[in-house]
This record gives sequence, C-alpha cells and structure tokens, in this order.
Amino acid sequence: MLVMAWTAAGIVVLGGSGAGWLYVKLNGNLHSVDIDQVLGADRPKRTDGGSENILVLGSDTRSGGNRELGGGDDDGSARSDTAMIVHVYEGHRKAAVVSIPRDTVVDRPQCTGADGTDHPAASGVMFNSAYSTGGAPCTVKTVETMTGIRMDHYLEVDFSGFQKLVDELGGVEVTTTEDIEDPGSHLSLEAGTHRLDGRQALGLVRTRHGVGDGSDLGRIQLQQAFVKALADRVEDIGVLTSPKKLYDLADTATRAVTTDSGLGSVDRLVAFANGLRGIDASDLRMVTVPVRYHPSDPNRVVVREARARQVWAALRDDRPIPRSATEGTATGEAGDVVSAP
Repeated sequence: MLVMAWTAAGIVVLGGSGAGWLYVKLNGNLHSVDIDQVLGADRPKRTDGGSENILVLGSDTRSGGNRELGGGDDDGSARSDTAMIVHVYEGHRKAAVVSIPRDTVVDRPQCTGADGTDHPAASGVMFNSAYSTGGAPCTVKTVETMTGIRMDHYLEVDFSGFQKLVDELGGVEVTTTEDIEDPGSHLSLEAGTHRLDGRQALGLVRTRHGVGDGSDLGRIQLQQAFVKALADRVEDIGVLTSPKKLYDLADTATRAVTTDSGLGSVDRLVAFANGLRGIDASDLRMVTVPVRYHPSDPNRVVVREARARQVWAALRDDRPIPRSATEGTATGEAGDVVSAP
C-alpha cells in the first residue's frame, strides 16, 4: 500500500515536468468501485481529526494473468488472500497495520455486492468468503461490522500486479533464518540473504506450509516482514528522483490496483499519497488481530473478542495499540523467519 502511495505521489514530479499527458494515461489504467453508494448510510461514522483507515486486500483470483500463479479457485473465482487494516494516525507521521487472517471464522452481515446483488447474512463462515460472495463492498461491510470502524478507503492489489511491481523495483532483499520449502507457493529458499524477484516475493507472501506451524498466521508474519522490506527498498532506490523509473512503477501500479471511488483518479491518489510520504518502515506498527485456534479445526481461527475490542478501540480513538492486547495470542510461530537485512 505504501509503495502504491509513494508511486502516486511521485507522479507530481512528472506532471511538474510538463508531462501532464501522463495523468490521462494513468487514469485510464485505474479501476474503482463506488463502495459508498453500494453500502449506503448504515455504516460507522467517519473519524475526526485527520486520521484515516484503509482496507488493503491482496486478491487471489485465478482469472487472467493470475491463473498461472496459483491460489484461488480453479473456476476463476476470487478470494481475499491478504487483508490488512491500515490506520494512519493524525499528523500522518505513523501508521498501524492490523492483519486479519483469511481463515478467521466470522459472522458475515447481509451485504450488497458490486453488481447490485443482495447476499443474506451467514454465520460461522471464513472471513475471505466475504470477497468471493460479494467482492469489495461485502468485504468492507464485514470488516466494518467486525470492528465498528469505518473504512475511509479501499485498495486491492492482485497477484500478477504485485509480481510485476517487485520486478520493476529490481527485487527486494530479505534475510531468512531457516530454509523455506513450499511447493504449493513455488518457493525454495535456503537460509541466508536473498534478492527476491517478483515470483519469489509472491511465493514468500503466500507460503504457509513452509514456515512455522503451517497456519495462515505464519503467512501473515511473513507478509508483515516483507512489507517493511519493500518499504525500505523503495526508499533505497529513490524512485522519486528518476522520472523513467517512476513512470514504469506508476504504470505497473495503476494497472495492478482497484480502489474505492474516493481514490479512483491519479489526482486523488496524489493528494492521498502526499499525506503518507513522511511514513517509512520504522514508523509502522504491524500486528495481527488477536485470535486463537478454532477448538474443532486447527486450520481455522476465531477472534479473541475482548482483546480485539482493545485493538479496535485504540484505532477509533487514534491511540497506539496496547501491546497487552496482542501478547499471548496465536502467532503461527514464524515471526523470526524473515527480516530485512
């Protein structure tokens, strides 16, 4: 998400250089969903004071360029393989990222999909079924029902776009403390420092059986570590100082994402991104919503409601997430496997 934001912010450089025609081309790349219109007025109130909440999804559709990358369902349907709530604090100098495991058992509310189809509420279903049921609007509705927090924006990145973006950046360097072997995500890494290309990076953020206890929680820990390494990479190469590099990244990024209509143009992305340019990897607090393993299915998790309420209350009040809220909860046991070198 921050890579997308910094890329968009850099478009200002190109525009200021007399390349305003790029706005037209890049605008044509963007896809957006009018979530506000679909969900209507029955939503949590907007936050005051300048903080923002953004729901970021990584989708595993098997259609188009994503099919050969694995994941998803063979019939071409899609699921939200990665879900993160990004809370940008007032002043836009720090952010908190709360991951929601795709295998979390939830009660999905009644919702209307992007195509206008109404879907009845369902109890005891996996979190990522909200996306396969009704796309972005149903996922946003489910998250807002879980948290009591309004999502100000929505950003979705697909697998093929993620892979291309990492390749455009020239790869991302990470260090692994143990061998990772997962044929399911096409990943094979020996312990040590690696410059991951796009395919390897995608394998890393999708692997679950090659690390920790084999759960989705371990995968989330890898994703969080990679996000920080990715943010460091963007800073290191100075994409905003190279118009050619910036254009390549902006073209790839705008093709890779779907946004809510509030971010559905380059101008809006630039305005949004300018407010995030002061946030770097060291300013990110990354946690997973407090969960425990499902008592009858170790491949599923359930939210620890009392702990989760502390997390959601902190975000609503624009306060740091208390460490006590996430200590002693299920983790997936993969927290030290990957780090930035």
